[in-house]
Amino acid sequence: MRSRILIVEDDEQLRDAFRVALVLAGFEVSEAGDGLAALRQVDQSPPDLIILDLGLPHVSGISVRREIAAQPHTRHLPILVVTGSSDHYDGLDAACVLRKPVSSDQLIAAVRKCLAASGDTAGR
Repeated sequence: MRSRILIVEDDEQLRDAFRVALVLAGFEVSEAGDGLAALRQVDQSPPDLIILDLGLPHVSGISVRREIAAQPHTRHLPILVVTGSSDHYDGLDAACVLRKPVSSDQLIAAVRKCLAASGDTAGR
């Protein structure tokens, strides 16, 4: 069974590039272009890992992370933060953090690392 990844990114071109790389690496991928859509998807069908941009419209990535952490049925989900910000997010409790720009190889390696750390090896 393939690991399910939710990409939460408002930049459509970057989201498409991430999706293609992940699908080619054998992952099942869904997408959300803003924080509100991401929270709806996570509530309806929690993925195995979330790739989360922090600078999102409507509901920020930080708020998305906090909401996911606050819910018993989603707090275990690993989060891979991908951000262009140079701020430190030590208190965010994200499994991994990547700084943009991110290559396909970096993304795939980080996804695999985060899934392995959470005990999910289906996407390997």
